[in-house]
Amino acid sequence: MKKILKDTLALAIITIASGILLGGVYIITKEPIEKQNEKTKIAAYNSVFSDLSTYEAYDDLDSLQTSVKNAGYSGVIVDEVVYAFNSSKENIGVIITVTDRDGYGGNIKMTVGIDMEGTITGLEILEISETAGLGMKAADKEFRNQYVGINADEVVYTKNGKTEANEIDAISSATITTAAVTDGVNGAITVYKELLRR
Repeated sequence: MKKILKDTLALAIITIASGILLGGVYIITKEPIEKQNEKTKIAAYNSVFSDLSTYEAYDDLDSLQTSVKNAGYSGVIVDEVVYAFNSSKENIGVIITVTDRDGYGGNIKMTVGIDMEGTITGLEILEISETAGLGMKAADKEFRNQYVGINADEVVYTKNGKTEANEIDAISSATITTAAVTDGVNGAITVYKELLRR
């Protein structure tokens, strides 16, 4: 009986000590992680709009999420929407950050820039965990740049070589990843069109 109590007490002390240590690590690392995430976000903003000077957040994400779902992109989550302004305080477009939950390896988080004419100005991948050498190619500039310059209601992917202005070439042997990124971009286009109606 004494041994059981002794073992139980030792286990309780180890559990409490582990909890305190984990809590301490969380507190220590929380702020640096938040700062790094903010730096990554700003870098993505500047990548999709090279003449970005300031931005202003749009807060009513729930209604935009409904529009994205109604458009058929139920796997896409609207994370953040900001209006982009240049140094002359002119609205140069919208920056939309979305997460597509249907990647082969899980969530794919991306930032899409769309100018005032509805043309995609850039695509940055913020988070991705696809298969190395296959789906991870979605983060490569060569793949992402296919979306740049497209002005359409919807982007589609093809395995047979793009022939239309709204098409991009799928990543070989990574159709699920291609579909997820394309759906994310289409979710962003849906957000942009919805904002135009407001």
